[in-house]
Amino acid sequence: MSRYLSQIAHLEITSPDVPASVAFYTERFGLRVVDEAEGKVYLRAWGDYHRYSLIVASGDEPGLAWMAWRTNSAEDLEEAVSRVEAAGITGTWNDGGPGHGRSYDFIGPYGHGTRLVWDIELYQAPDELKSTWLDRPERRSDKAGAPRFFDHVTVACQDPRGMAKWYSDVLGMRIMAYADLDEAPVTILAFLTTNEKSHDLGIVIDTSDRPGRVNHVAFWLDTHEEILIAADVLMEHGIPIEYGPSMHGIGEQNFLYFREPSGLRIELNSGGYRNYVPEWQANTWSPAKGANNIYRNSVMPQSMQESFPYAEGLSGTEEGVSDEIKAALLDPANNGQS
Repeated sequence: MSRYLSQIAHLEITSPDVPASVAFYTERFGLRVVDEAEGKVYLRAWGDYHRYSLIVASGDEPGLAWMAWRTNSAEDLEEAVSRVEAAGITGTWNDGGPGHGRSYDFIGPYGHGTRLVWDIELYQAPDELKSTWLDRPERRSDKAGAPRFFDHVTVACQDPRGMAKWYSDVLGMRIMAYADLDEAPVTILAFLTTNEKSHDLGIVIDTSDRPGRVNHVAFWLDTHEEILIAADVLMEHGIPIEYGPSMHGIGEQNFLYFREPSGLRIELNSGGYRNYVPEWQANTWSPAKGANNIYRNSVMPQSMQESFPYAEGLSGTEEGVSDEIKAALLDPANNGQS
């Protein structure tokens, strides 16, 4: 299987209050605004090599509009589109937008807006933002705890294993890990990657009937100590910590979760492994094995099972699912996933 995609390039999220969300990302999170067009605000972290990594657009609810994936070449873009259409999905070619050339936009089989693009503008810092380190796209942010770059997105759907198979079979993503319930072979989580990271796409199980939901958006910090500093800064400015700091079993990243003003969940990561094994076979974890919290010394809050936009029914997380979701998944009348 060819690997058509090089990385996740950017996300477009929705917020019912774009100015409030943007103020949070810039004043408390250390992102910078680089473009504003047609009511959308384009932001970057100091280490992003592309012009931007996050677009905030107006919407009635917090949610995910598009996840954009860059291909390895112009030829790979054409081939990836051919594979998507051969799989029965019809999308639309668009001329491009701020910072990128033409793209192919489609709604994936589980309702998630997916954009494929090759031609992307690499960021060139103005003189006042150039770094002493020649390989950095710009100088380090002067805000404590500011992330280096965008890392991954975790979405929600009713069949994580099925969604993972589609994005692997059609677009060549590598499936890196699963998590099943301890009580039964019901998959509650899948992790995929386009490169050597442990994942840039996470999928958690969803008991709602609303397609295309997102669980969280994640950014990267260099060290675990910076995550602790970020937690300190957020708390000092009245922003509650939802979960962490702690360490995932799957992927081995340090993590911290909190919310931005729209309610959307944000994660900070550091650490984690790199995997270059082309024939990697995904291991299946379980909550008892420490899938989310390898130390298994804290209880994940129920709020972590909320995905966006809001809907009747909760989603799972890397650590597992609530007793309510578990009962539904284990009900013989339910067509749960295995």
